[in-house]
Amino acid sequence: MASARSFSFRKARRLARASEYERVKRYGLTRRGKLLMLSALSVENSGLCRAGFVTSRHLGKAVVRNRIRRRLREIVHKHQQQLRGDVWIVVIARSDAANATHHELEHEWLRLAKRASILL
Repeated sequence: MASARSFSFRKARRLARASEYERVKRYGLTRRGKLLMLSALSVENSGLCRAGFVTSRHLGKAVVRNRIRRRLREIVHKHQQQLRGDVWIVVIARSDAANATHHELEHEWLRLAKRASILL
């Protein structure tokens, strides 16, 4: 069996602390869509783009939340070369994301990323 391609981020590429999420929420700009909410903050000298993903319990059970989080990681990983450096991103899945296809999530993410001016 072939090994699955990993879409996880190295620790340096992830937002891991609650204070980092709070900083993006407080000082960043937010773009809302039907499926996702994207917040972005330019952070000087932070190096590569860092991302965090939020899937709350109102989306469903753990299996559903993990599937959405995995799809979002895959989308950001796929488009990471197009992202500006020195930016922190938080992607929050909204309730309609639980029933969305991968293509719908990717289309929404790209639209919000363009509106947030985080793409090169």
